[in-house]
Amino acid sequence: MGPGKKNLKATKKFEKNRLKGVLDKRKDVAKVKQRHQMNNKKKTRQAQDADFYKGSKDGDDEEAAKKPAPKGRKVNDMSVDDFFQGGFDEIIDKKSKKAGKLGKRKRDAPEGDVEMAEDSDSDNSLGIKSVASDDEDDEVDDDADRGMSKKTMDDLAEKDPEFYKFLVENDPEALDFDDDADLAEVDELSGSEDDSEEQPKKKRKKEKKVEEPEFAAVGNELTREMVASWRKAMAETHSLRAARRVVLAFRCAAVLNDEEDDPKQRYTINSPEVFNDILVLALKEIPVVMNHHLPVKESASGKVHVQTETKKFHTLSLLLKTYTSSIMHLLSTLSDDKTLKLTLSSITPILPYLLSFKKLLKALAKSIVNFWSQPASTETTRITAFLVLRRLVVIGDKGIRETVLKAVYQGLIQGSRVTNANTIQGINLMKNSAAELWGIDQAVGYTTAFTFIRQLAIHLRNSIVNNKNDAFRIVYNWQYTHSLDFWSCVLAEHCSPLKEAEAGKESQLKLLIYPLVQVTLGAMRLIPTSLYFPFRFQLVRSLLRLSRATKTFIPLASPLIEVLNSAEMKKPPKSASLKPMDFATAYKAPKSYLRTRVYQDGVGDQIVELLGEYMLLWATSIAFPELALPVVTQVKRWVKQVRSKSQGNKNVKLVGQLVLLVQKLEANAKFIEERRAKVDFAPRDRTQVEAFLRDFDIAKTPLGAYIVGQRKARAERAKLLEEARREEDRKRKEEEQAENEGEDDDDDEEGEEDDEDDEDEEMDDDDEEEDDEDDDEDEE
Repeated sequence: MGPGKKNLKATKKFEKNRLKGVLDKRKDVAKVKQRHQMNNKKKTRQAQDADFYKGSKDGDDEEAAKKPAPKGRKVNDMSVDDFFQGGFDEIIDKKSKKAGKLGKRKRDAPEGDVEMAEDSDSDNSLGIKSVASDDEDDEVDDDADRGMSKKTMDDLAEKDPEFYKFLVENDPEALDFDDDADLAEVDELSGSEDDSEEQPKKKRKKEKKVEEPEFAAVGNELTREMVASWRKAMAETHSLRAARRVVLAFRCAAVLNDEEDDPKQRYTINSPEVFNDILVLALKEIPVVMNHHLPVKESASGKVHVQTETKKFHTLSLLLKTYTSSIMHLLSTLSDDKTLKLTLSSITPILPYLLSFKKLLKALAKSIVNFWSQPASTETTRITAFLVLRRLVVIGDKGIRETVLKAVYQGLIQGSRVTNANTIQGINLMKNSAAELWGIDQAVGYTTAFTFIRQLAIHLRNSIVNNKNDAFRIVYNWQYTHSLDFWSCVLAEHCSPLKEAEAGKESQLKLLIYPLVQVTLGAMRLIPTSLYFPFRFQLVRSLLRLSRATKTFIPLASPLIEVLNSAEMKKPPKSASLKPMDFATAYKAPKSYLRTRVYQDGVGDQIVELLGEYMLLWATSIAFPELALPVVTQVKRWVKQVRSKSQGNKNVKLVGQLVLLVQKLEANAKFIEERRAKVDFAPRDRTQVEAFLRDFDIAKTPLGAYIVGQRKARAERAKLLEEARREEDRKRKEEEQAENEGEDDDDDEEGEEDDEDDEDEEMDDDDEEEDDEDDDEDEE
């Protein structure tokens, strides 16, 4: 066993390092040589046909055509290079003549004379292959013209530049590529597969294959009749030949409006109806045909399996790549919601086949993420794109999952650059949907989340160390804000006790709560000025969500009390006629709002709301009286200072709100003390302490009833503000439309005035001519 494994390893190493390049080079040279032979045969056949029609009888040509080939050499007389460069052709031809078999086609024989073997021992699941005959001149011409792909010649140019230069100088025709050469292999798999499967093998040998009708384009123009015939063939027999033509036509439709459109396209589309038909046919039927020929097996855990080792998959992979590339190109040109939804939905069924093509899959994921994160995308488009990404994460391996998660996070950051009342809903949808992806594979999710949270910590450290004028702008922006908020969404969703109970184990992402909280607290205290109070409120809301979902204690009272004790809230404000500030869509206050009554009222509302929500998290905790005591003391001290006639801020509304909050906190503390006096366990009994008032309805506590009422009042105000904003937007659009129509009317009136002026000028000219004629008559 030992020596055999060692020899096998050495053999593989030799093949990888030395033999692979030589074999690839020889294969490329053999392909070029074969193409030259096919072209020479075609020219010879055309010359013979021309001589036949002209009545020419050239004996020399006939003798040249009938001249026998030289005898082949023996294998022992050949070197290895001679053998691989074509010397084996003579040996194969000689053996095939002696044996009298038709299983292999000869390299020197014309393609029109090729016949396929009907071996009874064959158990080929691909069905009977199509046969070319002498009468089918069109098919022969197509096969003769079929060249090498451009990729093969590019590889040859890299591996052997001298030979490539020789081809450029001596045979430039060899570099005329056929883009459809690779897809032509799909035709070999097309045919009556269903019929051959139903019939017994003995009957299969005696019956000839029924050729499918050729769907040739007249003048290369695509018509609705052609599309209908392809649809019928794909629906009835799942024809791969029809699928190939549909993919080629779909590629032409995808690049139809491209400025750099290739004039050598297979089909031309001149009708919008044909364009719509071919798009619908390709997007709906190609996945069905692929699933018929290559069924996808899915396990209960969501893993999929496709037989990628078969020849059929190797051949259809070319069609898959072309189809996917066309979809990606088409997506960049679409704007209609229905067409976008149809196009994105058609990607989901073909994802299992693309798992082997990592580079193509990476480009496809980026293209889908682009639509998911675009601010201009509608909610339907975002959800459809997200479903494709989720499916890819579920069926992909760890490498694919990591690629998709990174692309999604980058798309989220790019899509949240602009945040306003119109885009905030789309950004929240992105954060809530993307958070689900990190829980599918928590091992991969932990590594990616740790990397990105560490990146946020590095940005914060750099802004603290490099204490320059604009260093803080790395942190104080919308992208950094939404990043911290997004990670709080991820941890809140997957680290909750309910999720852990369903999974039966502790979440791996729970270890990221502490670093995220530290980074968030450090970011909100970076610049403690009143200009960035909205930024602090945004981060406090993120930590409130995290604390509420994971039952983790996070000290949030201190950042809010700091805002209350700032100079902005203690000094009397100045009056200003400004709109109330929307703190949900702002991380920085405009300078015109500072020291104004509007801004002070807004900040006070945020403090009361957030402080009440924070204390509500622990309203049923046995330690609530001790937790509320420092907050009550600080707020009472502030109220006493601002009520001073000489130093007070004279804001009665804010003082009244804080006094009411203090009363509710004291009432709730008294409620807990009464319940706590009846227990019979010590503080060291952690199980009983955590079970204290666990099932008690929090809305029935004094603080809970107050917060619930405040939530309803805020929801009503937010609804009214949203309706007012929409009404304002509607009026603004109507005014803009009226202005545009007015400009068009002005242009029409100016045109009419110009016409009237021209008519007046013509009438004046006629009058002058008549006066001149009268003068002439008088003179006579």
